[in-house]
Amino acid sequence: MLAFIRNLMGVKTDQAVQGAMEALVRWDPKSATEAELRTMEQHLDGLGRQVAEARAIHDREQREADAIKALSGQRMAAAEHLQRQIDGETDPSRKAGLEKSLETVVAMLEEMAPEIEREVQDAVEAREFLEMLEKNYADAGAKLKAARAELTRAERDMGRADQQRAMAERQAEAARQAAGLAGATSGLTVALKAMQDTAAKDLAAAEAAKAKAKLLHPSSPEKEDPNIAAALAAASGKPAATSLSDRLAALKSKQG
Repeated sequence: MLAFIRNLMGVKTDQAVQGAMEALVRWDPKSATEAELRTMEQHLDGLGRQVAEARAIHDREQREADAIKALSGQRMAAAEHLQRQIDGETDPSRKAGLEKSLETVVAMLEEMAPEIEREVQDAVEAREFLEMLEKNYADAGAKLKAARAELTRAERDMGRADQQRAMAERQAEAARQAAGLAGATSGLTVALKAMQDTAAKDLAAAEAAKAKAKLLHPSSPEKEDPNIAAALAAASGKPAATSLSDRLAALKSKQG
């Protein structure tokens, strides 16, 4: 068939067809990029043009094969008619003329036989080549369509993943901010409690000092009532100064 393709379509065209088909067959659409898709689309377009050209060649070859077979059939019918005439002819001169005509038709049929066989074979190979191209074209088209769908799905998944990543980052940032605010609030609570504890301790110490001072220092009645003062002095072993001279003597004794 390759010789047939080269004869009908040319060596360069045959090489282009083979290259396009091999590229499409080797191509794995699962990992295709946008650039690869465009390249495969170009291969597919080229293969589509070759399909159209192969279809035109097939139609022409089929018409030629049909035409030569029709002509052969007509000549065969003519030969059979001449044979019947010869069989029924009694005139030697007329019969000789019919036999000469039959010999001419038979010679043409014999000469046509290889040509008919060649034209029929060309039509068969043209049909087989066209069917092969059409199948490869359909398969490549389906593969390209699937690859385009896969790429679109992958791009959609990537977009969704990017949105999810951005959402996760925003949630993480919100969590960090919330944690920082909670930490700040917790620190403020601890500081406030420490201040409250310190104030309570200071207040308790002040109250204790006040109570101690009140306890240790004489109250106003003890100072104002001479009888109570004298009793306290007597209880402490110190005689109470009842007169000015006694009080003065007591002061001198303290200074001496």
